[in-house]
Amino acid sequence: MQKDFTNWNIKKPLINNVIGSALFHEREIWWCLLGVNVGFEQDGGQKDFGRSVVIIKKFNLDSCLIVPLTSKTKTGKYYFSLGKINGRDAVAVLSQIRFIDRRRLEEKICTLEKGIYKELIANLVEINMNCPP
Repeated sequence: MQKDFTNWNIKKPLINNVIGSALFHEREIWWCLLGVNVGFEQDGGQKDFGRSVVIIKKFNLDSCLIVPLTSKTKTGKYYFSLGKINGRDAVAVLSQIRFIDRRRLEEKICTLEKGIYKELIANLVEINMNCPP
């Protein structure tokens, strides 16, 4: 599949020049401009290079750790089903956890229930801490 690096490279400076105004918190789901990335790294899936994400950890006013979501049915240890979000199935892609700047956050969608968020965190810890010696 051909990736649209040219249009993403046009949009990236515009995102960078935005004065970050998104007030975000852990457990929230946001529309996020992930862009076009290399190889198997999760891309923004829409024509605006956006994808929904869950805020996992807020480090400060400007940065956070996120997990991208997909609406495709995926199973296995690197996926965690969140149920329905805005009427669509939502699955967290645990292997694609990443650090972002808040300028990538475009619009808040909703907030996850505490129980689902705790399960998501437990799954993230399990797959990332269960490393061979």
